Amino acid sequence: MGLPPRFNFAEHLFGLNRGRAQRTAYIDDRGSLAYGALEDRARRLASALASAGVRREERVLLLMLDSSDWPVAFLGCLYAGVVPVAVNTLLTADDYAYMLDHSRAQAAIVSGALLGVLQDAMGRAPHEVSALLVSQPTGPLPEGARDFEAALVEATPLAVPVNTAADDPGFWLYSSGSTGKPKGTVHTHANLWWTAELYGKPVLGLTEDDVCFSAAKMYFAYSLGNALTFPLSVGATVVLMAERPTPDATFRRWTQLRPTVFFGAPTGFAGMLASPALPARDAVALRMCSSAGEALPGEIAQRFKAHFGCEIIDGIGSTEMLHIFISNRPGDVRYGTTGKPVEGYEVELRGEDGRPVPDGEVGDLYIRGPSAALMYWANREKSRETFQGGWTKSGDKYTRDADGYFTYAGRSDDMLKVSGIYVSPFEVEATLMQHPAVLESAVIGVQDGEGLTKTKAYVVLKPGQHTDAQALQAFVKERLAAYKYPRFIEFIDELPKTATGKIQRFRLREKEAHA
Repeated sequence: MGLPPRFNFAEHLFGLNRGRAQRTAYIDDRGSLAYGALEDRARRLASALASAGVRREERVLLLMLDSSDWPVAFLGCLYAGVVPVAVNTLLTADDYAYMLDHSRAQAAIVSGALLGVLQDAMGRAPHEVSALLVSQPTGPLPEGARDFEAALVEATPLAVPVNTAADDPGFWLYSSGSTGKPKGTVHTHANLWWTAELYGKPVLGLTEDDVCFSAAKMYFAYSLGNALTFPLSVGATVVLMAERPTPDATFRRWTQLRPTVFFGAPTGFAGMLASPALPARDAVALRMCSSAGEALPGEIAQRFKAHFGCEIIDGIGSTEMLHIFISNRPGDVRYGTTGKPVEGYEVELRGEDGRPVPDGEVGDLYIRGPSAALMYWANREKSRETFQGGWTKSGDKYTRDADGYFTYAGRSDDMLKVSGIYVSPFEVEATLMQHPAVLESAVIGVQDGEGLTKTKAYVVLKPGQHTDAQALQAFVKERLAAYKYPRFIEFIDELPKTATGKIQRFRLREKEAHA
């Protein structure tokens, strides 16, 4: 399995689907877009960028809500040989000012609803953007900006793709930036192809008859695969929505558009199961679900399957590896684990001395595979720390059992050492979530009066449910080794999270430090 030296991923997808010109590629809040129209619009966008003076390998910031304009913009950039920089839509003007300056984006494509915050960012950034396209504007355009739709109508489709190489920089994704400044992760054209060939097709088993729907947004590496790379590689249909993936918004699309494959995260699955509006099994068409972003508690997966008769395939990926490299498989799900390495990837667990650890012991997770990023842009220190020869250090702690299944033990900087023994926050959290009154929990280490590290759990209860700290402590003691139970429990209304739904335990640690 391999690629020719010259390869353009957008042209690869268009070529696969030219026999499906009338088949629906995307359904968004405005309507549907066929495969033929997707290619035409993307090639027009490529031409419009060239006319605006954007040259090969220059960056284009994509600050866009999920609609069919998003894949048009992304694929149009790839076709033109320019580099889309997909960014989180929930950040601040200061964040975008940093990204504009750091990426030196020559152009930006923005949803009308986000134009104000981008204009604010452009006013703060030392670097100037030379071209601005606005998708679905909500008011008058600023001087120099162009309407995205008008730009496409006026452009002639670019006749042939730019002759890119498989290993050319194709696109950037910024890390979530849960600590420090976000890192510009540089991926190639080939990396998209590898994730489809190694995970989308053989593990998920997607076909052109599937309708895919991802709760995670398209700027997120997880959803870039779920809502673009994987379905378009087999000619499937994709449902997109601009609004937040609340349970009600998700359920409407489940019942009205009837997706067959749903991609979510543990927090979302927990919220849906707790919702009084949870639809009946026969009201949906789900055949499989996928979960990533954080490890999926087995209790959530089992409750979901009991209700819908549908497995949740839990896996772990990263921005640096682009998509999932350890996963459960359909028909081979071991609840509470992340599964086994995806074929095509090598995985090692290493101790603090850099040597592999035996089964059953916690180790740092390293991955070797063809979808690894090239580097972090303009950050040699972090690049060398993460990309070590052919290996990528994920920053996660895991254990492997004798059968080869991997179980998440927390982020490397979240692991706790209590009485000299490592304690996985996730293991304690997953146990707390088995309690019928608990919706979510996050566990951190705190110092007791003698300066020793003890576990503390922050707990969010389900609506209308009640319990107390003593009951939860006893519950955990019955299920885990005694030293692992949380010595302190605090009930809160909601947990701090990143825009992609990951729990920010460092904010809870900061809260403790200032208490």
